[in-house]
Amino acid sequence: MNKSFESIDRLVAAAANAFLETAPLHKGETLRCGVDLGTASIILVALNEAGEPVACEMQPCQVARDGLVVDYMGAVEITRSLAGKLERRLGRPLVNTAIAVPPGTSSRDCGTHRHVVEAAGMEVTAVLDEPCAANSVLDIQNGVVVDIGGGTTGLAVFRDGKVIYVADEPTGGTHMSLVLMGRYKMTFEQAEQFKQSPENHAQACAAVLPVMEKMADIVKRHIGPYPAEEVWLVGGTCSLKGIEDVFTRTLGIKTKKLSYPMMVTPLGIALNCKPI
Repeated sequence: MNKSFESIDRLVAAAANAFLETAPLHKGETLRCGVDLGTASIILVALNEAGEPVACEMQPCQVARDGLVVDYMGAVEITRSLAGKLERRLGRPLVNTAIAVPPGTSSRDCGTHRHVVEAAGMEVTAVLDEPCAANSVLDIQNGVVVDIGGGTTGLAVFRDGKVIYVADEPTGGTHMSLVLMGRYKMTFEQAEQFKQSPENHAQACAAVLPVMEKMADIVKRHIGPYPAEEVWLVGGTCSLKGIEDVFTRTLGIKTKKLSYPMMVTPLGIALNCKPI
């Protein structure tokens, strides 16, 4: 990692704060946008020319499953609505954006993500896989980025800053919610809210420990041939306190995460937007 942990954490925290506060823009300044079309939510991030977050919008939804869009019209409507909110906050249109998909996603499914965003009124200028988008923020040179979303656990192995291996398997935050539903007789929505509340993290982590261990085992199996200096966790599911300790024990490699792991990939997507 060429950047300091503190500087990266500040940038990601600024993205989280941009849900609440809109940063000023210079007249005529070009915006860069990123759309993270996830299993549990859709997140839009807008950056200024310096790559600093100026405004973010998010809506929880179930329009994608395991990284694939299953409700096309719903995805278009939510993305259009979020883009409209950003445009009103910023006082200017969103023209260009980047998107990301899980590693190994087929060209057809990549095309569906693109069609959703273009139907919402923006031009897609870059398509990335999610761990590589995250590494645009982290700048890992020799290590592994693990992106745990609602439906899948994706990873990318980096050597000298370049990707040498990617993988993605089902098992994500949705699977944790299903365990909580059965354990505590909750609805899916209640389980989602339960695990997202910091005061419930200890109880939730104890209940979903087997799921976290399975995620760590997925990563261990894939990175076996690739010795790693460090592992970084990103994605909303990684907000659970202590999940990094489960990975450290299973992998035998120090595993780290930032204060707002949910915002790393959306921020990295936006950083890769190429104005045209």
